Amino acid sequence: MTFSEPNTESSTNTGIDADVIDADAIDAVEIDAVAVIDVIAPDPTLPDAVIDESTFSDLKVDQDLVDALASKGIIHPFPIQTQTIPLGLEGQDIIGQAKTGTGKTFGFGLPLLQSLGQNPAPGVQALVVVPTRELAVQVTEDLQLAAKNRPTTVIAIYGGKSYEGQIEQLKAGAQVVVGTPGRLLDLAGQRLLSLANVRVMVLDEADKMLDLGFLADVEKLFSQTPAGRHTMLFSATMPGPVVALARRFMTRPIHIRATDPDEGLTQANIKHVVYRAHNLDKDEVIARILQANGRGKTVIFTRTKRAAARLVEELGDRGFNAAAVHGDLNQEQRERAMAAFKAGKRDVLIATDVAARGIDVNDVTHVINHTIPEDEKTYLHRAGRTGRAGKTGIAVTFVDWDDLHKWALINKALDMGQPEPVETYSSSPHLFTDLDIPAGVKGRLKPTPPAKGVDAADRPPRAPREGSTGGSRGGNSNAGGSGESRAPREGGSERPPRSRNRRPNGSGASITTTTEVAASGLAGDTTAVSFSGAVDAAGDAPVGGQAHAGHEHHDGNSAPRRRTRSRNRAPRPE
Repeated sequence: MTFSEPNTESSTNTGIDADVIDADAIDAVEIDAVAVIDVIAPDPTLPDAVIDESTFSDLKVDQDLVDALASKGIIHPFPIQTQTIPLGLEGQDIIGQAKTGTGKTFGFGLPLLQSLGQNPAPGVQALVVVPTRELAVQVTEDLQLAAKNRPTTVIAIYGGKSYEGQIEQLKAGAQVVVGTPGRLLDLAGQRLLSLANVRVMVLDEADKMLDLGFLADVEKLFSQTPAGRHTMLFSATMPGPVVALARRFMTRPIHIRATDPDEGLTQANIKHVVYRAHNLDKDEVIARILQANGRGKTVIFTRTKRAAARLVEELGDRGFNAAAVHGDLNQEQRERAMAAFKAGKRDVLIATDVAARGIDVNDVTHVINHTIPEDEKTYLHRAGRTGRAGKTGIAVTFVDWDDLHKWALINKALDMGQPEPVETYSSSPHLFTDLDIPAGVKGRLKPTPPAKGVDAADRPPRAPREGSTGGSRGGNSNAGGSGESRAPREGGSERPPRSRNRRPNGSGASITTTTEVAASGLAGDTTAVSFSGAVDAAGDAPVGGQAHAGHEHHDGNSAPRRRTRSRNRAPRPE
């Protein structure tokens, strides 16, 4: 660790200049902490049930919280939970440095809930600040699960949703608020959210806050809370501005660092596969990967919102159950897509990087990078959606020819040992062997529809169109084209035919034409219909020289009232 101008002031100072920290040694920053504890992450080769022999009861967690977790099969704590929960229950400020998928939500969530008591008073007493809407929903669901056996209300406050519902929840006395900085500051500025009684404050994914430019808003939220609050901060990395924030708003924290068993940056339980693929062949390659043996839920990351929208439509046409999460969708659409993915109704989720942190699903088996990430941090965030909770996973990355230099930098930073991506097409044999794809698999689940020109005898009979009269264009239809057949008159009498008079050019005499129109197939008979009388522009027979008012066009709209003038002319002499 090197400093250009070391700062020797104590942690009680108002802050430090983050620019003095060497960016190359940013993860090795020494924080003014009472102690630094290194925690070894769970060995991915072990089954979930033996990750840790201890239980949450051994950590002195209240029994109702333990029972709530046990109802979902959560019995044994992860190593970072084993370290953070006892310290959190004592009110110790904590800095947890851990990657996603290590169980840090319950690491801060259980001490937070237990500190409020079995029956907390109404009003906001705990605040959890997260960078994205999706993560706010996920953390809220986890805390609601843990608190389901006690009268503690946990709500989510974030943008993209109406104010009314969130304001009503605050007025109803919610005790725990999980939210994004923008909406929290908005409600606090309107004096609809009071932070004066906050006893516990948690900052989750602090490095992501920095990336999104939220640290200034976070400082404003900190300044509205009491100075004696209990503070916990969690981050995958510790950039300089995050260190400055910790020194300013935390009191002698304990720094807990979770590392992988192999001490590498990439998880040992994730298989990393890199292909140099042609852009026009990517959809076919992805469709074949989605048919690999053992594939479960899959997350596909795209660089742009447009690419995500196009890919979800393409995979849908190929027969896959895909959903998308990106910025062009409103919040309700994004939540529906995430809920369908978590529930298993959709097994493919296409997302942009903005939604990556909110995807917390343990049974994701594959992550596919449709385009190469911008840097190694983004790569780790994407790949971290699989291989969670000690399970194995596969991360597949497509590298375009123009992006080979980006992959070289990522490969060097993460020491992955794959300097040259393999040129791969949808028909490449190594694609099938690398990812355990059955031989002969094609990129479409649904059969291709028959092309134009197929013999009509080979096609199934076409069902009659609803409301069709079976006649030719301009035939008989009622109520402006409703298509319903006329009911027979009383006594079995038939409706008299109508006639229409036409005057040929240069002739004073009119002629009557009769058109035979087949009635609906449901009636089973045909009726001879003749039309007589001059017809105006609306298609109605005139009566007394004036068109009927109120009659309808074929589109159901009333025809305008029109006056017609007829002039009987004598026939021209031959």
